[in-house]
Amino acid sequence: MAETSATTGTGEPASRPRKSSWKYIGPGIVVAATGVGAGDLVATLIAGSKFGYTLMWAAVIGCVVKISLAEAAGRWHLATGRTLFDGWRSLGPWTTVYFAIYVVVWGFIYGATAMSSSALPIVALFPDGPGLKFWAIVTGLIGLVFVWFNRYAVFEKVMTVLIGIMFVVVVYVAIRVVPDVGASFAGLLPVLPDGSLLYTLGLIGGVGGTITMAAYGYWVNAKGWSNSSWMKVMRLDNRVAYITTGLFVVAMLVVGAELLHASQIALTSGDRGLVDLGKVLEDRFGAGTAKLFLIGFFATSFSSLIGVWHGVSLMFADFVERFRAPAAGVEQAEEHEGADVAERRQRSLPFRAYLLWLTFPPMTLLWLDEPFGLVIAYGVLGAFFMPFLALTLIWLLNSSRTPGEWRNGWVSNGMLALSGLLFVVLCVQQVRDLPW
Repeated sequence: MAETSATTGTGEPASRPRKSSWKYIGPGIVVAATGVGAGDLVATLIAGSKFGYTLMWAAVIGCVVKISLAEAAGRWHLATGRTLFDGWRSLGPWTTVYFAIYVVVWGFIYGATAMSSSALPIVALFPDGPGLKFWAIVTGLIGLVFVWFNRYAVFEKVMTVLIGIMFVVVVYVAIRVVPDVGASFAGLLPVLPDGSLLYTLGLIGGVGGTITMAAYGYWVNAKGWSNSSWMKVMRLDNRVAYITTGLFVVAMLVVGAELLHASQIALTSGDRGLVDLGKVLEDRFGAGTAKLFLIGFFATSFSSLIGVWHGVSLMFADFVERFRAPAAGVEQAEEHEGADVAERRQRSLPFRAYLLWLTFPPMTLLWLDEPFGLVIAYGVLGAFFMPFLALTLIWLLNSSRTPGEWRNGWVSNGMLALSGLLFVVLCVQQVRDLPW
């Protein structure tokens, strides 16, 4: 069906479809850089250290799942001219209640986690300098100032540089450990070794799978893509981003398999596991490689920090805007989303208020153990988010809220249903693993 027949969310004909081109790529790189954090790297390394190359196939499936989810979020924004939260709100008040609680609790704990994660490699690079708390506060303040005073175009360029550093460093380390090409191809055959189920589910669902996937549509609009004429461009952008993420995950799996599996070296769980890996690399390849890896570790953590500071603040600004507005019927025309609307949101009080919420209150957690009740709430709300995203996208993209041409086909429905089921299983497991 020709794209020229598409209509925007305002009912106006969309302009002629743009040719997909590499020069447009950007929002996908941003969402990929934000979604892959230090914890994801450690989880992938541990999977490689325990099972070698056996779970390579899970990394590939995970890449396909993320492509499907991000494509669906971007398609909703472009096909309807409405934001994702606007779509959620049309499903009933329960979505507003869930998101309001989630975004407050999640932001409070994530802020401290992101700042600590960004500080860890700096402390490892400069062991005689200030401590973790000092660098955590500094990285949080730098993130705040950067996002507060810069617009999307500058933000995208910096994120592209950071993911470039991440990618080059991780691929370089993977090449240095000399991957077993035969074993890596054999790992593409679906096999589940004993005790590998949770690691497999985590590889498929965990790396790059966060609230920032929901922010993708907001970054698409901030880029200036505002209607269905940009659909081909968005799809190319999304595929390039998550194929890059897939290669990134494969490289980390190679490092885990070659450097840790053969030597039976165990890493500390969580972000500190990457500091352990830096020491292993120093023993094996020298201080230069170890320092280069720590720079890549910082790029990974800090890109996630500023990505969340920007993307989730955009979502929060939209949430407040929709909450204040009278409930809109499905058929009611909305202000068409685009770069000008995103620019206005970035200057809005709710955007900046959430930036401050992500930065200053979480600093108190750097001195305190995370309160038990907050840990439980954060775990439950966070575990439920990815099933919430997958299942609500199925609902929205199969309903009259979406123009007929851009509703889900059987492939999209199948992939979203598969990811929804996967994330429900992961949700149950994560809730069970909480320190009740």
